[in-house]
Amino acid sequence: MPRSRKPLVLIVDDEPGILQSLAGVLQDEGYRTLASESGEKAIELYRKRRPEVVMLDIWLPDRDGLEVLQALREEDPAAAVVMMSGHGTTSTAVKAIKMGACDFIEKPLSYNQAVDAVADALEYRNSGSEGRELLEAMERARDRSPKERTFELPPLLPLVEVSREPQRTVRESRVLYGLGLHSGSRTGMVLQPLPPDSGIHFLTLPGDVQIPAHVGAVAETDYATTLSAEGESVKTVEHLLSALHAAGVTNLLVKVHGEIPVLDGSALEFCRTLEEIGLEEQEAPRREIVIDRRYEVSGPDGKLLSIEPYNGFAVSYHLRYPPPIGDQTFEFDMTGVAVYKDQIAPARTFGFMKDLAMMAELGLATGGRLDNCILVGEDNVLNTELRFSDEFVRHKILDIVGDLYLLGYPIRGRVTAQFTGHRFNILLLRKILEEHGL
Repeated sequence: MPRSRKPLVLIVDDEPGILQSLAGVLQDEGYRTLASESGEKAIELYRKRRPEVVMLDIWLPDRDGLEVLQALREEDPAAAVVMMSGHGTTSTAVKAIKMGACDFIEKPLSYNQAVDAVADALEYRNSGSEGRELLEAMERARDRSPKERTFELPPLLPLVEVSREPQRTVRESRVLYGLGLHSGSRTGMVLQPLPPDSGIHFLTLPGDVQIPAHVGAVAETDYATTLSAEGESVKTVEHLLSALHAAGVTNLLVKVHGEIPVLDGSALEFCRTLEEIGLEEQEAPRREIVIDRRYEVSGPDGKLLSIEPYNGFAVSYHLRYPPPIGDQTFEFDMTGVAVYKDQIAPARTFGFMKDLAMMAELGLATGGRLDNCILVGEDNVLNTELRFSDEFVRHKILDIVGDLYLLGYPIRGRVTAQFTGHRFNILLLRKILEEHGL
């Protein structure tokens, strides 16, 4: 029986001693190796030989490692590149990861560190292959005509009124893919137009289970909002729904593989996608939830969430966390999608370093990377520059705009929130339904 082909590793470093020692370590573990002291030569070798992994030094005589990394990623988006440096900085590491490196390690490398880095890079590359297969599946899903289905509007509350605004859908289908924030898996979705009076619905892939974007389908609210039906789930729907609510999209089919892609952790990319594909105003007036009185839910430690009558949609949120976040308050009035895109959509999800171990035990936040969330340490933000000084409270408002769209219609009302999250958002919706006998 022929022996299986061993993975090929390209080592790029301007120090011959490191090239020799690292090649020896990897060859002892059964890998084949190539070596280059030049960034330009490394790019040429990659084109010709297509190694499975690249070990790339930051400092090279002709081109710096970040430039070579960019060239490799342009040549092959699935390139598995491990960056190395003997005197790198945190900012350099963060930039490398954002540019697509799968790891950043410091020299001198131990035997185990080098071997583990290559093994992890191979796993990363394999997951990329799965991602490409997923993308192909998403493309096929976009091109397929939907089965004959019934897309029904959510229950018509007594609060529902017909407005002067038209119903809207997207002009054409579009595929998006990325990582799931909590599953850590590569995921994708297809946005597909629906006719008037259909509502917003999710369709699971490959399970083919239809789930309405409605509070009645909410299954979980720990760290994100999850919808479920017939044993199938769609996780982290709030960022997409937030953008749809702001844009006034009322009819849409979202075909999705498990979890909505987190993209950069905000709603900005969803807004940009909707702008790129365009929205179509439909020949039917939209219905809106018009809040008729004050509804309120409260809990311990001052938690409070209420909504009351208002001619528009507005959210006031007061947030309190220990330093470095502290107390933050923001008042937002959604006078149009442009103000939402400017003030709220760019605000990213955030998490705390101290909670990572617990979240990992729960199987959450495994897709959190340096470029799709704000990571907060004991004294400062660890991985990024804030887009707003009060980005944290703005993201809480982003979540409210999304979660409240699970009543199934755009809302006219003023929301006041203090220290609350997804669980209270859904509790408020359920209270409104309960008080109207639904």
